[in-house]
Amino acid sequence: MIDSFWMLMSALSGFLLGSFVFLFYLRLFQKRRKKHLKKEVNFIINQAKSKAMRMEKSALSRARDMERKMKSKVEAEIRKEKKQIEDIKYQAERRKARLERDLRRKTEEMESQIKDLEKQKEVSHIMEQQLEKATKKTNEKWEELNTIMEKAASLTKEQAREEIKRNMKEEVQKEILPQLIDMEKKLKEESEKKARLILSQVIARFASEVSTERTTTSIPIKGEETKGKIIGREGRNIRALEAACGVDIIIDESQEIILISGFDSVRREVAVRSIHQLLEEGRVHPARIEEVVGKSKRNIFVSMGEEGRQVCFDLGIHDVKPALIEVLGSLKYRFIEGNTVLKSSIEVAHLAGLIANELGSDEKIAKRAGLFHAVGLGVDHRIEGSYSLVGAEYARKHGESPAVCQAIRCHRGEVPAQSIVDHIVQSAHNLFRERPGARREVIENYINRMKDMESVANSFDGVIRSFAIRIGKEIRVLVDSGKVTDEQSFMLSRDIAEKITKEMDEPGQLTVSVVRECRMVEQAR
Repeated sequence: MIDSFWMLMSALSGFLLGSFVFLFYLRLFQKRRKKHLKKEVNFIINQAKSKAMRMEKSALSRARDMERKMKSKVEAEIRKEKKQIEDIKYQAERRKARLERDLRRKTEEMESQIKDLEKQKEVSHIMEQQLEKATKKTNEKWEELNTIMEKAASLTKEQAREEIKRNMKEEVQKEILPQLIDMEKKLKEESEKKARLILSQVIARFASEVSTERTTTSIPIKGEETKGKIIGREGRNIRALEAACGVDIIIDESQEIILISGFDSVRREVAVRSIHQLLEEGRVHPARIEEVVGKSKRNIFVSMGEEGRQVCFDLGIHDVKPALIEVLGSLKYRFIEGNTVLKSSIEVAHLAGLIANELGSDEKIAKRAGLFHAVGLGVDHRIEGSYSLVGAEYARKHGESPAVCQAIRCHRGEVPAQSIVDHIVQSAHNLFRERPGARREVIENYINRMKDMESVANSFDGVIRSFAIRIGKEIRVLVDSGKVTDEQSFMLSRDIAEKITKEMDEPGQLTVSVVRECRMVEQAR
């Protein structure tokens, strides 16, 4: 019994001791695990903090970069706006000064006209006094003749009346005829003086600049990379630009500029816009060049309409058909006698309006006819006839009044002038042409020669288009590869050269280059 008790106590003691040891190690394990987990949590927290700090620094850096970019962009916009404001302010000051000068001139003109009216009034008063004297003298003669008639008993009543009329006529001719001749002479001198005064006032009120025509345009280039983009591999980019735009492109390495040469200012403008856009994008290859050139041409046509509408708005001319506005805007890229045709048309319109105002004629009709007088130069060159006749017919088809069309038709003197508006527009046109520095016949003849060369080349079958380049020393002809073979290209160049030699006076040394390009396109599926 006692042994069983001790055995039970031993077992219980062992169990308690084992439990104590187990709990001790379990607690020790939990303590270590908790410490390990705490380290891991601290490690994760530290990593998160460092990552958050890095992200914060990166975000701050990006924010500072964006702030700098936005600041520079805003500063550039502010500078641009300031420049525009300064330009507008400068233009407004110039316009204000011009208006003040016009007001002073108008005041002086009014004062001069008032003085002329006072002089005419004095002349009229003198004439009235002379007429009164003549009437008084005539009455005296009448009484004298009545006395004579009473004495002349041998004369009949009719004979006496005829005798009186004859005597009175002789007396009146002796007294009045010299005065009438003198008055006619004075009126003629006054009218000539007044006409000279009107022309001098119009010319003084209207001052125009003479711009020099150019057949080249330059674009600055920066570095060899830009030059390489324009030239392309083996020169394919520059050849594609020349073919698409119809100009001659020369890279001047000494001055770091691109020279665009061509007699047609529209083609030069297309080339300039296309090159600027290509360099801005950075993608320069033949396919992209064709896309950009086509887009530039469309943009120029849109700008022509906007230019025409702005000119009509500035001159106060309304109710103009869109087709006529587009042709008017296209005159910005046509040159004649030292100016663009659009600028010369605006100046002729101003001159016609001023002359009409001085003469008391319809200023609006005169100004409208002056603006559209050269619209025939912007109509398709394939329409035959003088540009004044073509322009008059084109204006008639697009709703212009008969008075405007007649003035357009008569402004060069090919058709006799019929109304005062015809004479006004003709005079304004001649005044503009004869002003100092207006003559630039050499460049006009050169441009006409270039156009004639292109027309001769375009008259052959298979020719798509042609471009006169290198100041008329070369004509580049693009042909349809489906209609013209390589062998025919050689014969075509000879035929074009022979025809130009026969039809044009002294064309000089000319190179005819026929370009035949074949493209194979297949769609991949």
